Amino acid sequence: MKNIFNFRIILFILPVFLFTCEDKLDDEQELVVLSDEIDYTSEEGAFGALIGAYEKFQSVGWEQIPLLSVRGDDVNAGGLGDQQGFADTDNFIYDNSYWMYNSIFENWSQDILQITSQIESLEDFRTGGVNSALIDQYVAECKVLRGFITLELSRLFGDVYKIETTDQTQIEVLPKDELMIWISNQMDEAIPNLLDVAPSQRTDLPGGITKYTALTVKAMANLEVENYQTVADATGEIINSGNFELFDDFYHLFKIDGKLANENILEIQYSDFGQASGENVSHLFAFYGPQNWTAAVPEATSGWGFYEPSFKYIKFMLDRDETIRLETSVLFTDRGIAELQSDPDYATLPNWISNTTRDGDIINDYSRAFFASGKHYLPSIELTPGRTSYGTNKNFTVIRYSEVLLMYAEALTRGATGSAGTADSAVNAVRTRAGLTNLTGVTSQQVMDEKFAEFGMEWGIRFNDMVRLERTDELSYDGRTFNMEKAYLPYPQSQLDQSYILNDYYQSQLNN
Repeated sequence: MKNIFNFRIILFILPVFLFTCEDKLDDEQELVVLSDEIDYTSEEGAFGALIGAYEKFQSVGWEQIPLLSVRGDDVNAGGLGDQQGFADTDNFIYDNSYWMYNSIFENWSQDILQITSQIESLEDFRTGGVNSALIDQYVAECKVLRGFITLELSRLFGDVYKIETTDQTQIEVLPKDELMIWISNQMDEAIPNLLDVAPSQRTDLPGGITKYTALTVKAMANLEVENYQTVADATGEIINSGNFELFDDFYHLFKIDGKLANENILEIQYSDFGQASGENVSHLFAFYGPQNWTAAVPEATSGWGFYEPSFKYIKFMLDRDETIRLETSVLFTDRGIAELQSDPDYATLPNWISNTTRDGDIINDYSRAFFASGKHYLPSIELTPGRTSYGTNKNFTVIRYSEVLLMYAEALTRGATGSAGTADSAVNAVRTRAGLTNLTGVTSQQVMDEKFAEFGMEWGIRFNDMVRLERTDELSYDGRTFNMEKAYLPYPQSQLDQSYILNDYYQSQLNN
């Protein structure tokens, strides 16, 4: 079993090499450094500091990722009164006292600060005589992790912290567009010092950050500000490298076989070490799972039912004659199928649509939702024998090569020139795997439709696309009304209360 690093080693290293920051960004003394326990001449110690940065990225909470995507027209919040704030967010009703908002803002801001602390500690190892080129690489990896988290936090809240030092007097809140340019520049600084291989091909740290992760984050940041030529250049370099390929089986890309696939540019890795009991580094996938199922492995537990593919998404996919991607993305219940068929246009459904998955798990009816997310589903037969928790041992895919291909195609359809083939060739590569016919003369709208089909349920990609394109019509669906004033969540009240940096910026914006 390959993993981004040996979690057993981490459990030993982190108490010494994870340099900690206090909970508040405003404390006079942010860092607590156990300098008497650290040998700054040690290459192993420098590696431990790098691992500390990865650990912060890996430790994303179960409540954080759903907020990125629930406002998209591909996803609905499941539930009947449970987690009302989450359901309200899905309907563009925001409460800045809702605990999930505070959790993601605080945790990711602290992760960014902690990764910055690790960068500063790496400079101490450079001073201590550790190979300077190695320190350059480790610092660059940290910058990519920091840049990506900042990108996602900004997509969610708009103007957020720019943190490149733990000195509180130098931390500031910047407008989103300025943050995107800063992230792009940070990636330019990092790229020359990163390994020129696919993450899955790293031998020192399989799945770790490489040059191509940085190029992808650069493309994502520039897409937000419509710098389409920069997007085309960055994604074209990735495509031309020949280091990546689409995983041949879309369904299994999101299962155990897809771990460290050569399509994955960034993924959060978990492991139960192939053991029935004991250590288990895992994500709480139960949030996404069906609340009631009859699993092929009877002991396997069900999920919570809080995350539901939308009827709009399913009908969109049916209209396109999608099979592979629809089966992968959606777990059907009989109740959901019946509700679909109540629409005369969908009274007759393809024979393959069933409440039983190809791996023999039966998705029973449950009150919180009509459907569950197939991309967050691990068949019970793939659980390590003895493990019963829903989805445990499954990785969390973050960025895929198919997103690179479609960003490249979009940039070309919006006026950029490309060096890695045509928009048609990029889009058709993705469509071929999905079992669809080729397109010619691809338009921007066709690219966006392809992204909708390809990335449903994933990491908020659909919502972010619609916001940056100001497609309020798409997000106003099933009784919802979206406008651009709802593009970003409000700053959590708890953060405004405790952070003079954030509060001063917020008050200045109110006064302008």
